[in-house]
Amino acid sequence: MRISLKWKFTGFLAVLLIFAIGLLSFLILKGISGNQKQQMEQTMQQQAEVAADRISQLFVTGTQVDAATFMRLQGPALARELGTVSGMRVILYDADGNETGDSLVMAAKPNVRHLLDFALQDKIAYEIHGDVLEYLTPVLSDRAQLGVIHFQTSVAGQNAFYRNMQRLFWIAGAVVLGLSFIFGILYMNRQASAIRRLKKDTDRIRSGHYLEHSGLRRNDELGELSSGIFDMNLAIQSNVMSLEREQEKLLKTLEKLQLLERQQKDFIHNISHEFKTPLTSIRAYADLLQMYPDDPALIQDAYQSITKEAGRLYELVERVLHLAASEKYEFDHHPEEVELMELLSDAASRMRGKAEQFDITLNVRLQPARMTGDRNNLTHIFINLLDNAIKYNTPEGSVTLSNRIVGDTVEISFRDTGVGIPEDRRELVFEPFYTVNHDRARKSGGSGLGLALVRQLTRQNGGDIRVETPADGTGTAFIVTFPLAGAKCL
Repeated sequence: MRISLKWKFTGFLAVLLIFAIGLLSFLILKGISGNQKQQMEQTMQQQAEVAADRISQLFVTGTQVDAATFMRLQGPALARELGTVSGMRVILYDADGNETGDSLVMAAKPNVRHLLDFALQDKIAYEIHGDVLEYLTPVLSDRAQLGVIHFQTSVAGQNAFYRNMQRLFWIAGAVVLGLSFIFGILYMNRQASAIRRLKKDTDRIRSGHYLEHSGLRRNDELGELSSGIFDMNLAIQSNVMSLEREQEKLLKTLEKLQLLERQQKDFIHNISHEFKTPLTSIRAYADLLQMYPDDPALIQDAYQSITKEAGRLYELVERVLHLAASEKYEFDHHPEEVELMELLSDAASRMRGKAEQFDITLNVRLQPARMTGDRNNLTHIFINLLDNAIKYNTPEGSVTLSNRIVGDTVEISFRDTGVGIPEDRRELVFEPFYTVNHDRARKSGGSGLGLALVRQLTRQNGGDIRVETPADGTGTAFIVTFPLAGAKCL
């Protein structure tokens, strides 16, 4: 059975108080009893000496007779005289133990034979029966023991005083015990409440609800314990938060590893598929040339197809290698301050021939802007975006290349009038090997690696790229943003 600490403390205090009060009462009452006994012995000894002197004096100065005759003749009168003087009952005995006088002849004779035997041996003997004291002392003369004086007196007053003191101690002890018990309960309840408060704080810490301040503000051990619990709470909270942050980092790392694993599998699958398609075409034409080596038309067609597919394979390998290099060897980056208008104009000049080949109008609207970046990477970004805008455009469409300064950045827009990209696929186009329209990508020679490489190179140069739909809702606009030269990159 569980017993509360409050009741344990209170019970211990009660036992301690009972023991202390009982021991104190015992010692005091014993002292009172001893003092009463000492006073009684002194008083009786004085009375006995006075009586013995009176009897001895009368025996010496009176008629010269033997002691037994003297006690028999003078005993009654001496008993009455001594009783009157002492205020007690006096009984006289001769040397043989025979009664010779009694101040109260009519009173019952007490049975004090065992005390009388001691007194006849020249010893003082006394005994208390209830409220009556029987005190016997020998009477001596120069020649021999004359007899024994027996004093009988009441000690009711002393006994009543002792009982009153005893009762007073019982009452005082009960009152003190009761008050101490009440105050003890109140005090122990306060201490137990403080301990319960500390336990409640530890339960809160165990359940993950941390303390904002110390539960007890006291200048004692419980206050120090509360401060220690609060400090421990702060340490646990800090450690748990650190563990949670580490757990979040581990979860993010795990997610990245899982994503990387999926991307790796997709990469291998896609690149295998992309390599397999041109290789299948090349192998098919090789088989046809083996079967019909003298067919000029077939040879010409095979030459064109094999050349086209080989070029596609070469471009695919170059882009894969470039993408891998941009992801794994970012230190191969040589930034310098460049004039964007110059780079963009050069990229537009390079792609103007292809635009005319696809019957696309190339519009250039540029303004001066300087930035810091790798010249070769920037050229690759601009040419790739112009190439996509031309390839995925509609016949007799247009491509608009423009830039503008927005705060500390420059925005470069590559807008086409093609079929556009659905909003739910705009982020996917930057994934390796992803194409919005597979049939059209295959006709145009697209591999799905161009935009992935563009985003990688853009970020490597401190920029960002996004896909938007133009205000008139026609085509697609790729917006590339770079910080201007001298601007702080966040």
